[in-house]
Amino acid sequence: MVVLALMVGALASTSAPQTGLADTSLSVAGMPQAEQPADTGITRVLRVPVDTPRTRARAVEISDWYSRRLTIHRWVAYGTIPVFGAQWLAGQQLLDKSRDAPTWAKTTHRVGATTLAGMFTVNTVTGVWNWWDSRAQSHGRLLRTVHAFSMIAADAAFTYTGAKLSNDAETDKSARRLHHNVALYSMGVTVLSGAAMKLWNK
Repeated sequence: MVVLALMVGALASTSAPQTGLADTSLSVAGMPQAEQPADTGITRVLRVPVDTPRTRARAVEISDWYSRRLTIHRWVAYGTIPVFGAQWLAGQQLLDKSRDAPTWAKTTHRVGATTLAGMFTVNTVTGVWNWWDSRAQSHGRLLRTVHAFSMIAADAAFTYTGAKLSNDAETDKSARRLHHNVALYSMGVTVLSGAAMKLWNK
């Protein structure tokens, strides 16, 4: 009887559910289900592969002569400042005294006008060339474009001042005043446009 009782107890213990033990069945990832974290938005982000392809910035090629032309352009621009000053002083004498202006004023004005014509020609060629050469460079493109077109406008104003208004200014006081004002406006546009490039074209 004792032996029969022990056998019945053993069979009962093996057939009873093991409710006190945790479910240790493995998930697909090899981690027990009870230890797997919830599938939240953060875990979904963390599961993104680290080798996700990224878009690379496109390289912009500029010719070797770009920096050389830029150096010439800048030094010629700096050189226009004292010529502007000399032209303003000589122009004031011619505006006030016309043909009675001193000889130095007449000579300085003629030489200064010729010098500015040459300097603006050099800077127009180098500036437009570099503007076209850097057209694919998006950084600073708007500033370079505004500078280029403002300097072309100054070129046109200086050409009109020298080719048309200078002849009329010999005998007509109103034309002389217009010649003076257009030249000053052109100088102002040139200086402001150049200063903007110096300060912000980094």
